[in-house]
Amino acid sequence: MSRIGKLPIAIPEGVTVEVKDLTVTVKGKLGELTQEIKKEISVEIKDNVVIVNRANDEKQSRAYHGLFRSLINNMIVGVSEGYETKQELVGVGYKATVNGQLLELALGYTHPIYLLIAPEIKVEAETLKRGNPIVTFKSHDKQLIGQVAAKLRSLRKPEPYKGKGVKFVGEELRRKAGKTAG
Repeated sequence: MSRIGKLPIAIPEGVTVEVKDLTVTVKGKLGELTQEIKKEISVEIKDNVVIVNRANDEKQSRAYHGLFRSLINNMIVGVSEGYETKQELVGVGYKATVNGQLLELALGYTHPIYLLIAPEIKVEAETLKRGNPIVTFKSHDKQLIGQVAAKLRSLRKPEPYKGKGVKFVGEELRRKAGKTAG
């Protein structure tokens, strides 16, 4: 058995989980999420606990077992607590402003970059004095928030010499020494 797949998922108070055909729907105070599952996987709900089982012991079924258990767990945590991602814009003149769901970025290019954010995500941009701008994404959907954060990072990846670019808060970058004078 998969070590992750065999773990039961506790359903917190205020969250409902429904399994209909090959679709799992999770509803909570922060929203509603659905996930289609493969036919090799079965999902049962017993005593406020979700149990994920697999039909056979083939390699693909074993892989799906842990995957769908993690996806369902992420959905339950998302609709009950939510997820948050913070990214830091490191560089001279790097700015971020939010107008509704439109994120306007100045990342050292000759033109501003506009990023339209999905309505399920709340976005905030804050600039502290003598600090780097920080962009915060909050949502109940972990997959969507990860995609948006990866898209923002791809606009200007951190470079290894000075560390300029878009990085996650708390991320340790591998720095290179560069040229030595002399």
